[in-house]
Amino acid sequence: MIRVGINGYGTIGKRIADAVRAQPDMEVCGVGKVRPDYVAVNADEAGYPLYVIDGEYADQFREAAIDVAGTVDELVAESDVVIDATPAGIGAENRPLYERHDTPALFQGGEDATVAEVSFNSRANFEEAADADYARVVSCNTTGLSRLVAPLSETVGIEKVRATLVRRGGDPDQTSRGPINDVLPDPVSIPSHHGPDVQTVFPELAVETIGLTVPTTMMHVHAVNVTLESEPDDEAEIRDLLAAEDRIVLVPGYAGIDGTGALKDMALDAGRPRGDIWENAVWEESITLSGRDLYCLQAIHQESDVVPENVDAVRALTGHLSADESRALTNEVLGIGFERFQTRRGTAVDRTAAD
Repeated sequence: MIRVGINGYGTIGKRIADAVRAQPDMEVCGVGKVRPDYVAVNADEAGYPLYVIDGEYADQFREAAIDVAGTVDELVAESDVVIDATPAGIGAENRPLYERHDTPALFQGGEDATVAEVSFNSRANFEEAADADYARVVSCNTTGLSRLVAPLSETVGIEKVRATLVRRGGDPDQTSRGPINDVLPDPVSIPSHHGPDVQTVFPELAVETIGLTVPTTMMHVHAVNVTLESEPDDEAEIRDLLAAEDRIVLVPGYAGIDGTGALKDMALDAGRPRGDIWENAVWEESITLSGRDLYCLQAIHQESDVVPENVDAVRALTGHLSADESRALTNEVLGIGFERFQTRRGTAVDRTAAD
């Protein structure tokens, strides 16, 4: 069993902890928390040993009737791998702690790429993390773009990628985020940081991105244009290529899913924990070819799409399984893939005609 410590138990950390605990080859040593808030109470009730920054914080937890297992320093010492899920910028400050204990660590996409030896995406560069001590699981948007371009690059080749990222203003619990009633070019300069971040995974890829922030907490939406090196036979070739990807789900027209709210509702109805959507959700009807130019729209659930990537990255650092083996196991355990959509793609036209 790989002993995994989770330093930071917030939006991403709590999801990673549950995903790690579900794996047959991993166990959660404990989770690190700063404050005895409701999330800490939930972690305690879920049976996760709680570790605090240092002994000074322990009394605050005990006053809230939350047991403390020790300090984060002790958690790092007990772990085979630490997943740092702290807020952006804190991970880099924590790296000396992991180095002191000679404990491999994973960082999240909010950190600068220089925090680790490799920027990781399971679909694109699993093997590059095999000899690393520190890896950075790229951000939700970079993860989503990487999953999309990987199969296209491997099969038909890519000349250039252009993407407009319409991003949620904040997560549901981020009450201080905005805008409240506005649409913000974010940043107003071009490119946004997402294109260069994708290049940390695909160094040779020509990619330009534009970012907007809008007043919603639901999901990000990407409007993507890919100029391909060769012209596919038809749109069906691209649809079949994307449908074969395990972490991309094609949303069929008959499903009546007209936006991110309906996607979340679908995930909740399907019994997904927290309504999480670990896959890229690509609207099948948006897949359009004009010569060598491919267009599509995809939704990215910012709270959860990096979760399976963190699980795979643990195995990459420890050399426990190959890329294909790890992805297959992670997918099976978490239940990744809306199988109903995949099995009924071929009958969508007939169903629409019948309706």
